Amino acid sequence: MAIGEHHYSVNVTWTGNRGTGTSGVRDFSRDHDVALPYLPVLPGTADPAFRGTRDRYNPEQLLLTALAQCHMLSYLFEAARAGVVVTGYADEASGTLHVHGHAGEFSEVTLRPRVELADESQRDLADRLHDDAHATCFIARSVNFPVRHEPRVP
Repeated sequence: MAIGEHHYSVNVTWTGNRGTGTSGVRDFSRDHDVALPYLPVLPGTADPAFRGTRDRYNPEQLLLTALAQCHMLSYLFEAARAGVVVTGYADEASGTLHVHGHAGEFSEVTLRPRVELADESQRDLADRLHDDAHATCFIARSVNFPVRHEPRVP
């Protein structure tokens, strides 16, 4: 593992000016583009509940995605270190956002990974490795709400 500081950057550009800027809360689109070097542009918006559209990614979905990706990558690493051969992995993650006034926060996220194994006799160890993955996942360690995992058998 690369020890030390790692720096990340992203460019977010608002594309939702309908000609009058933010003259009123209903007068502008929440559309924006997320750009990272060497990657396709990711179209973003707000959740439809907050005047966004369904055809673009919203920050809440991306936070949930980051948690699910981080857990998966940490889990696959822990499995390889433990000699557990994973042949398939899928997650059906969900999260709860509580909104009050003009603010809100996630109160919890639940990951539901389904892990396929080359040797099913390792299932107990494979399930325990989720705890190790949770402890090493950079994103889960960075949020201030519980990130639970409920492993599912395929």
